[in-house]
Amino acid sequence: MLEVLQVRPQAGVPGGLIIIDCRGFDASDYADCEVLFGETPGRIVSASPDRVLVTVPDDVTKADRLTGLQLMSAGRTSPRIPFLVAELLAENMHPVANPVCDPETGAIFTTISGSRGKKVEVSVWRISQEGQSTPFLDNVMNPTGLAIDREGTLYITSRHDGTLYRVSPFREVVPVAENLGIATGLAIDRMGNLFVGDRQGTIYRVTPFGEVSPHARLEPSMAAYHLAFSPDGHLYVTAPTLAGTRESIYRVTPGGEVEPWFVGLGRPQGLAFDRAGNAYVCASLNGLRGVIKITPDGQEAEPFIAGARLVGLTFDNRGNAILASNHEIYRVPVGVIGYDPARA
Repeated sequence: MLEVLQVRPQAGVPGGLIIIDCRGFDASDYADCEVLFGETPGRIVSASPDRVLVTVPDDVTKADRLTGLQLMSAGRTSPRIPFLVAELLAENMHPVANPVCDPETGAIFTTISGSRGKKVEVSVWRISQEGQSTPFLDNVMNPTGLAIDREGTLYITSRHDGTLYRVSPFREVVPVAENLGIATGLAIDRMGNLFVGDRQGTIYRVTPFGEVSPHARLEPSMAAYHLAFSPDGHLYVTAPTLAGTRESIYRVTPGGEVEPWFVGLGRPQGLAFDRAGNAYVCASLNGLRGVIKITPDGQEAEPFIAGARLVGLTFDNRGNAILASNHEIYRVPVGVIGYDPARA
């Protein structure tokens, strides 16, 4: 009997590596082995009678995305088991941090950040719920962090000029605070204060009136800071370094004290929280890259979504994860409602 026992994780973007624990898989003849995502085969990386490693295929159909997967070998076929393949919403982008989702319209905002100092034709894009991409802004150089406050106002950091910008309803870009270093990560707390991560090592606090003060100090990052608030009221930070698979998520208290919260990730980047306080971070864990889910106490972690090049994520108000890779935006229905301190 050929049987699938477990799939880890149970969702993925094309190219993501998943592990299938199984029983009775005949791997003696690779030409006779398949893993079908719906009706589309994935690429088998390695296989044994009780475990198969496979990548999520690129060319899945709309029906394939929600159909699940099954194994085939030696003329036998396993029953299907649930698996979700992410839907491609947009490509030819260049996000370097989390996308954001407007809770009123469901629209997604993301960036073409570009090389530092290089101006692109359109720097911020708007993606409708139906997946239609339209140009939104063209006058912010190297946009990086994005956030939306409780009034629906979009904020953007520029790592080119170290400025935090506010976008008016008429798409006018207004500086809110300047001289913020290499401004990358961005998050808003319950009071409307904005926190900006300077990858040189400072996290700045910017009040709604534009008053700036240093809030915390960390080690400089080789790429960017990524910031998110948890329901516990603390600010959480990732900052990719050269520490290999022992990198940390840091917790910053309201008073600015910094401590490691979870250790053991590879190149952690974008992160978000759900309403129960679970953390979701784009990182590697035990050799698997994608979105890693961590319990509120920071004691347990597991792969949640497979994805080789994911750099950021957010959740919309319909239970979808919105995922950003180096060049694409994906959506996958995972049944998670994200925590938004601006609306808590």
